[in-house]
Amino acid sequence: QLQAYGRGLVQAGGSLRLSCAASGRTFSRYDMSWFRQAPGKERELVATVSWSGSSTYYVNSAKGRFTFSRDNAKSTVYLQMNSLKPEDTAVYYCAVRALDVWGQGTQVTVSS
Repeated sequence: QLQAYGRGLVQAGGSLRLSCAASGRTFSRYDMSWFRQAPGKERELVATVSWSGSSTYYVNSAKGRFTFSRDNAKSTVYLQMNSLKPEDTAVYYCAVRALDVWGQGTQVTVSS
């Protein structure tokens, strides 16, 4: 029901945009989130966008570098990631936490 796109290998300082498209149902009335899990680490919340797109939350390490937006007409959310760092390397998951619905994960690798 959630399909993530945008996996890639970038150099430190580069940019990447992840997208997550919903299918089968609409999540336009739900907050949506991106999580990530690095090797050997627990999954962490990266960002959340409110159902209207008017409010966002970012983990401290992402503030000023990542932008989370949504287009409810396209049932798609976007995570623009700039100034990427090697510590951003992880599998990124989009999710609707309220419904415990998760995308399949997409790999982001940032080389130093």
